[in-house]
Amino acid sequence: MFSNVNKQFLTFLFFLLLSGIFWLTITLNETYEREVKVPVEVVGIPKNVVLTSPAVDTVRATLRDKGWMIVAYLYGQRLPTISLNYKNYDRGNGGGIVSASDIKRLLEQQLEISTTVSAVKPDRLEFFYNNGERKRVPIRWTGRVIPEHLYFISQVNYMPDSVDVYASPEKLDSIRAVYTEPLNYAGFRDTLAVSCRLSHAHDVKVVPERIQVEFFTDVLTEEHIDGVPIQCLNLPKGKVLRTFPAKVKVHFVAGASQIKYLRPEDFIIVADYREISQNPSEKCNIYLQSVPHGISRATLDTKQVDYLIEED
Repeated sequence: MFSNVNKQFLTFLFFLLLSGIFWLTITLNETYEREVKVPVEVVGIPKNVVLTSPAVDTVRATLRDKGWMIVAYLYGQRLPTISLNYKNYDRGNGGGIVSASDIKRLLEQQLEISTTVSAVKPDRLEFFYNNGERKRVPIRWTGRVIPEHLYFISQVNYMPDSVDVYASPEKLDSIRAVYTEPLNYAGFRDTLAVSCRLSHAHDVKVVPERIQVEFFTDVLTEEHIDGVPIQCLNLPKGKVLRTFPAKVKVHFVAGASQIKYLRPEDFIIVADYREISQNPSEKCNIYLQSVPHGISRATLDTKQVDYLIEED
């Protein structure tokens, strides 16, 4: 009984497979249109010319043919690369234009005789070049990089820290830095290392195009430093300004690793003699003029002090 059932099942599978083959043959014998991506490259570039746009681009071509040939184009190795001769399309002003009709003609020459190209997108291709002019510029990151609460970015390292930019002389003059693709990281506390691409215009070449960015973090700490001396601005010769006290305290927020290296001389606190002479009073105002890099929310322990002006 089991042997008979197995024979019937095998017979069913055989006819199912046979009908599937017939159906597939009939289906693939129909005519179809499909859009495919075709690589395009510029060849014959002189040695003194640097291509600033991508060396290999793509176009979208709509092909019309029998189903089995469309399948071969889509899933086989039948799609050619269109080679554009630099000399044929150079406009002589730092670029070249290739029309869709030229691309269609070159593509049809490399396809099967039965295949027709119904449409090509975009309407034209452009390539850009210069004669080797370049400029070395620094890198800057863009995006949203936010460490965990109570942490901040204390330092950013780029590897490499600058890149070579190739473009037309007009564009080279306007480029001051090259920026990364938008970065989006949040909630980290240890050093964050990111490998990313660099953003640039289509007619600008950047070498290298990928870099690594390292974000170093530190813990935010509230601290103060005593004994910061008060200096005097706009003091005429022959006069001495004495303040009481002569040194004051500064409160600030900084990274824990930075605090141990800070000295009172790193902060600049001033009193303006010109302000004192124009608005005399028992006390003079003092101002925090400068703080070290990385210091935030710096405030003075007091904003007014007693003073005495003496002749030198």
